[in-house]
Amino acid sequence: MTELQDQIAADLRGWDAIEDHRTGTEGDAATSEWLARLARGAGATPQVQAFPFQRWVLGNCAVAVNGRGADGVPLFDGGITGPAGVEGSLGSLANGNAGIGIGPIGNAAPPGANERFARARAAGNCAALVAVAAMDADVPGLALQNADRFVDPFGPPVLQVASQEGNWLLDAAARGESASVVVDVALEPATASNVVVRVAGRDPSLAPVVVMTPKSAWWTCTAERGGGIVIWLALLRHFAANPPRRPVVFTANTGHELGHTGLDHFLEESPALGKAAHLWIHLGANFVAKNSERRLQTSDAGLQALAERSMAAHDVSPQSIRAPGHRPFGEARNIYDAGGRYLSWLGSNRWFHHPTDRWPHTIDVDAANCMTEAMLEIASTIAND
Repeated sequence: MTELQDQIAADLRGWDAIEDHRTGTEGDAATSEWLARLARGAGATPQVQAFPFQRWVLGNCAVAVNGRGADGVPLFDGGITGPAGVEGSLGSLANGNAGIGIGPIGNAAPPGANERFARARAAGNCAALVAVAAMDADVPGLALQNADRFVDPFGPPVLQVASQEGNWLLDAAARGESASVVVDVALEPATASNVVVRVAGRDPSLAPVVVMTPKSAWWTCTAERGGGIVIWLALLRHFAANPPRRPVVFTANTGHELGHTGLDHFLEESPALGKAAHLWIHLGANFVAKNSERRLQTSDAGLQALAERSMAAHDVSPQSIRAPGHRPFGEARNIYDAGGRYLSWLGSNRWFHHPTDRWPHTIDVDAANCMTEAMLEIASTIAND
């Protein structure tokens, strides 16, 4: 193995050793300290930028029908019930209104199911909703959904339950049986944190390049987050040792799963940077997962061509491209909304938001190496133009 390959593997193991990366937790703080320590080891001066955060502390969160129950996890941007819960007739969202609606949600949900669930949340006609995780058949269990409106919750309480609970609950819904749902949540003052590193450029008058990646997740989520983390670190080490023409700002942001709250905090601290940066490089989710279908997103055709050339040269061409002018996915959308330029990578992941997304079995190590080499080439070109 090369020195770079050894470093990538070490960084992936380091991420995976912190098992809980959820925003505002001890694991979130440990991740910040770990990244800051690695940045100092590269000769850089990191800042751990902490900010106050209201953390959801889960109490009893479960659905019960005729004495049989299933524990779950609520959607963090929906309603709560308190300890008493709510009751109503259980009914499939596919068949119309119900006191408590139930349906599948996730990457492998039947056509139209995710949209149907979203409409039920927005309508608010049910006392509660039960979301049955719909993932790859070989990855049963509970894969959680992100809470894009964490700071502005809406709709009824939503309880997410594991895929294996689906059959008996949907059978009960077909019979219209009475069910109870409890989503008991306390709000606890906590602290969340981003990690920011600024590498001086040889010409400080030039607009900076910003390299961003999320540093939080529902569980360990190594294939989801690991690619962004290892490339963020590789670029940081490279530019710390080889100062580029432009300044480069590195930010690893918490709050990804909760409406990008960490990136929002970073942009509030540097409000002009969204549009004023020369370019934002967004290292998003899943692009080093095994069998990932990589997606390239850029703000203009020139960036797309640059990225495609480098990725093809390193045998990691994207399987899909989000055309310039269309609002992108992930944190790149925040930059699009601010009017900034961006180059963004995402991918698919059969273990997406699932607790078994762990090193090494979910990672395509060769893809991680090739993506890192390609991004070193791309970022060096951009930071020195």
